[in-house]
Amino acid sequence: MKAHQKAFTLIELMVVILIVGVLAAAMIPLMKGKIDSSKWAEANAAAGMIRQAERTYYMETGSTVTGVLSDTAKLTLLGIGSGDLNGTYFVAGDYNITAVSSAGMPTVQVTGSQTNAPSGTKTLTVDGDWQ
Repeated sequence: MKAHQKAFTLIELMVVILIVGVLAAAMIPLMKGKIDSSKWAEANAAAGMIRQAERTYYMETGSTVTGVLSDTAKLTLLGIGSGDLNGTYFVAGDYNITAVSSAGMPTVQVTGSQTNAPSGTKTLTVDGDWQ
């Protein structure tokens, strides 16, 4: 008696490859969004630090600091070190304090300038929303 070998047919293998391809094609756009979101998390953390430093400076002096934070004099006023805002995707010059409320809460605008930074501009508003 001859033993019958069990194996997958060519059609079955092609169906499996097709399913894997469809799943991979569906996941690529989803992963792209997650990657950009994680890159913006760096900017959000730094903008929160800037926000706290601005509020502290306002409470201590009654004055505000506005403008792009590439100027080391502005960073010194806020008590932020020259390299504290330099991360993987954003540098100090990417952060701009556009306005400060009467309570000392700043609006911080972030635009990535590094080649690996996510595109676009986001803003940490006075009420703490990240837009």
